[in-house]
Amino acid sequence: MDRKGKLIIIGGAVDKGSFAETELDKNAAQNLNFFEEGILKRILDESKHKEQSRFEIITTASRIPFEIGPEYVKALAYLGAKNVGILYIEKREEAMEEATLERLQAADVAIFTGGDQLRLTSILGGTPFHDILLEKYKTEEFIYAGTSAGAAAASNSMIYQGSSSEALLKGEVKITSGLGLIDDAIIDTHFVKRGRIGRLFQAVVSNPKTLGIGLGEDTGLLITSNSMMEAIGSGLVILVDGRQIKDTNLTDIEMEQPISINNLVVHVMSKGDTYDLHTSEMRIHTSTTH
Repeated sequence: MDRKGKLIIIGGAVDKGSFAETELDKNAAQNLNFFEEGILKRILDESKHKEQSRFEIITTASRIPFEIGPEYVKALAYLGAKNVGILYIEKREEAMEEATLERLQAADVAIFTGGDQLRLTSILGGTPFHDILLEKYKTEEFIYAGTSAGAAAASNSMIYQGSSSEALLKGEVKITSGLGLIDDAIIDTHFVKRGRIGRLFQAVVSNPKTLGIGLGEDTGLLITSNSMMEAIGSGLVILVDGRQIKDTNLTDIEMEQPISINNLVVHVMSKGDTYDLHTSEMRIHTSTTH
């Protein structure tokens, strides 16, 4: 997809985000952790009007929207954001209401919280809200930022189910369509802590053209209009490239049997590293060879 917007996908921490601090108002400077000082600040800095940008927090994925939404507002206010709202969209009909659509149309940044990514696609997918989101991302200096479920739902293909322990057994990983902001990629979150690399392996081996993106917690990717991805945050991003696969037993085995893969390529990115989606070239930011 040709686009003018920016995509920021984050591995998440817990369902509430990483700034669920009970004493946030009293001790903000002490309570704010890397997520707020790093990634959330980066979202603010990348936005069109910086502190004056219009932010909308989309809590649809969460089952505790009235708790999680205000926490984002507090954290952004601490960082200097002057214009932050929360869109509580719980039903598809609410994603069609004129007032909701007008607010999205006016937004410079939409932040999609954690929770259940299937809620995002089933409630927002195919609605006027979804149409406006894609159009703004394509034609405007607009930021889609998603953490956890909000990140997983950003790609065309989306993992919505599959245990980590059984991930390399045929059929254990369930995939459906996502919101479609990035092509030829599939995203998994809470990646390192929850040991989800097997889920991504299976997703990639079933369609090797698809780049697997595994996001650690407090870690994200900034993807710009020139298809350059930059790792941001404190942890690791794992990229799984299946195009060089030489062989697999995927089509020869029965359901729930172990999958074998020969010559799967894996890259590990940390803060400041970049990856060009056009050339498939990764550059380590501390390297002295460039």
